[in-house]
Amino acid sequence: MRRKEFNVEEETEIREFLQEMSIGFLGTAQEDGWSRVTPLNFVYDGSFIYFHGSLAGEKMKQMAQNNKVSFTVAKEYAVIPSHFTDPRLACPASSFFKSVMVRGRVEKVDDLDEKAHVLALLMTKLQPEGGYDPILASDPAYAGHLKAVAVCRIVPETMTAKFKFGQNLNETKFSGVVDGLQVRNRELDLDTIDQMKKYCPFHREK
Repeated sequence: MRRKEFNVEEETEIREFLQEMSIGFLGTAQEDGWSRVTPLNFVYDGSFIYFHGSLAGEKMKQMAQNNKVSFTVAKEYAVIPSHFTDPRLACPASSFFKSVMVRGRVEKVDDLDEKAHVLALLMTKLQPEGGYDPILASDPAYAGHLKAVAVCRIVPETMTAKFKFGQNLNETKFSGVVDGLQVRNRELDLDTIDQMKKYCPFHREK
């Protein structure tokens, strides 16, 4: 069930999250009616989601036949045990996370300058320390590689986000989760508390 208080509509927050993440899941339709989900690296420029791959292959064949695709990115911050808020019942057990879901149509990018630009964005994201020559279509060292790689863009028709961080909890249960995370202190637990304070309605108003 989707709760409206979990939905995020701020483009800046969505863009920051997509820039942070390096792996997304591309959903395509197969001829036999089954869906196919492919994990891949991606970059989002504020308008389109771009990814690259081989010129041939199953997903390229599927997208040529049906250019309607889905794309999902998610990050789990913390599993929330039931005993943080209830000493007996399992029902409160949950997971806090961010996710973005896109539905759109995929287009193949043929222009070498655009390909170079997209791959440069991807390298900046995945290898921010540099250590390589700039990717330029005019550079003979890159020209052959650019022609040999497929670059695609997803033109979003819908983009929805769900950032779930205890927005539906009352103050008592909210405090119980915060206390539990502080004591447990696993990786991302303190970050989860920051996200809870950012998105919880009675914290945002302060």
